[in-house]
Amino acid sequence: MTTIKIVNKSSNPLPTYATDMSAGMDLRAALSESVELKPLERRLIPTGLYIELPAGFEAQIRPRSGLALKKGITVLNTPGTIDADYRGEIGVILINLSQEPFVIEPGERICQMVIARYEQAKWEEVEVLSETVRGEGGFGHTGKK
Repeated sequence: MTTIKIVNKSSNPLPTYATDMSAGMDLRAALSESVELKPLERRLIPTGLYIELPAGFEAQIRPRSGLALKKGITVLNTPGTIDADYRGEIGVILINLSQEPFVIEPGERICQMVIARYEQAKWEEVEVLSETVRGEGGFGHTGKK
């Protein structure tokens, strides 16, 4: 398990995993009062959290499935990426895709965060790529089976 430094400037508890096998931790809205999201409105919601990720890690911000299914609330740039060298507050861009206004309450769980390893790549420019069975087929190429 990786240890990550965190500063919590909100009155909310630190993010935690709901179960032993959860991939994501719920993040909460750091609001002093309720915020209404009208249909198709998007807004940056603060979390009050600041993190220091180790090199080779990122934090991915993803929607909460319950909010998406039941209320039509999702993360606009999903998954959002927090780079290891970012030190600012984690903000979550929420959008209301429903036809009803949605009220975000202070401390409400608004998204989940997944910590993931990554590698940076370097390009090797070539004239030809190796052949595969799939080749250039894409976007439904494999069909239904």
